[in-house]
Amino acid sequence: MRLNGFTGWCEGARHCPSPNFNERPDGEVSLLVIHNISLPPAQFATGKVQAFFQNRLDVTEHPYFEGISHLRVSAHFLIERDGGVTQFVSCLDRAWHAGVSLFDGRENCNDFSVGIELEGTDDQPFADAQYEALVTVTRLLLERFPALSLDRICGHSDIAPGRKTDPGPCFDWARYRAALLNEEDAR
Repeated sequence: MRLNGFTGWCEGARHCPSPNFNERPDGEVSLLVIHNISLPPAQFATGKVQAFFQNRLDVTEHPYFEGISHLRVSAHFLIERDGGVTQFVSCLDRAWHAGVSLFDGRENCNDFSVGIELEGTDDQPFADAQYEALVTVTRLLLERFPALSLDRICGHSDIAPGRKTDPGPCFDWARYRAALLNEEDAR
């Protein structure tokens, strides 16, 4: 997998462009936000996350969808349970993943962050393949964006406390950070 520095698209990822983005304001990407999502809730491999991020969710397919169909959101990446990576928005553009948010005294985290959704829930462990893919994508982002560092990787719950809970208590931050450090040591 390789991140094209000119386009912001990851070669080797599935591309499903979302209309839910706009130009990033001037400034560097300096934050990575980890999320989780599943649609319907706690159901995996349905294709509904992709439909949601592309504004094509059929509200008749599940009662939950009616309550979210008005939302216009996206993330840069989705990592599925099998480790498959789908990209919806160029890393050079602003995806709409963080909402009302604050990191290190700076509001509107969408302006300076990349958002990665893990297919999952707050209360179920994530798959080994997801951690492996997350480490791969994170490493590409760290190489491409010099203002991004290990201490500028957080969960959605960290930038929107009280409003968001993801990636949740089942996300193994120690495992993820150790794998990133091992990747750093290997280079």
